[in-house]
Amino acid sequence: MHILIIENDDGVATALEQALGAHGYRTSRAATGGEAVGRIHDMDLVLLDLGLPDLDGHEVCRRIRERSCVPVIALSGRSEELERVMVLHLGADDFVLKPFSRHELMARIQALFRRARACPGHTPARLVAAPLVPPQAAAPAVAHGSGGHADRPRTQTGPLHLDPRTRKVFLDREEVRVTRKEFDLLAMLMEEPGTVMRRQAIMSQVWDENWFGSTRTLDVHVGSLRSKLGSADWIETVRGVGYRLTVPAAALVDAKAVR
Repeated sequence: MHILIIENDDGVATALEQALGAHGYRTSRAATGGEAVGRIHDMDLVLLDLGLPDLDGHEVCRRIRERSCVPVIALSGRSEELERVMVLHLGADDFVLKPFSRHELMARIQALFRRARACPGHTPARLVAAPLVPPQAAAPAVAHGSGGHADRPRTQTGPLHLDPRTRKVFLDREEVRVTRKEFDLLAMLMEEPGTVMRRQAIMSQVWDENWFGSTRTLDVHVGSLRSKLGSADWIETVRGVGYRLTVPAAALVDAKAVR
């Protein structure tokens, strides 16, 4: 099975090539939209990054669909609903938000190939005839989104409490509603308050050790946590390195007042 990777980021493209190669797929790469449109013949699937330097990714998707019915998975770091809706309307078969894990991507690729085999009248013959690539031995199962914290006791840093069993966060005894990833991020930072956690380490533990894409999503989650905790001082940015959890002086004063 031959997959075309349309990605201008060398690091992401190389990681995708290695991951796909490990699963038995043959790959080719195009770094621009113009190059990609001319190379879609004889491809079994296209991975299309929407942030290309020459052509808008939506336009590339439209041109591909004009020339071929090859399955297209769009990749983007933008989470807006309009981004997903537009590219799906233009002919993409699936949309994956960056950063994403290798396991998620492989599952989506195999799902597309399964659908292709189930609908032979709408699919190129080589896709219907081609066998599915068997997945590699599965890694030990981990509860998705648990972040490995479910079996740990309740954690406290100043007036901030985190309960891994219920996956709830409390500040000054009032619950702070957080998302799954925000909880996992906060749990990691609370493991060692005051210790700098490197960006790559956070991405590997909170998202996936085989994630692809920009670490910008980490900054977004940190910003959201700061807002929910009521102060940017809770999570300190160490420029060029990562983040660490600190307890704002104002929070300590408020905690004493509550007592």
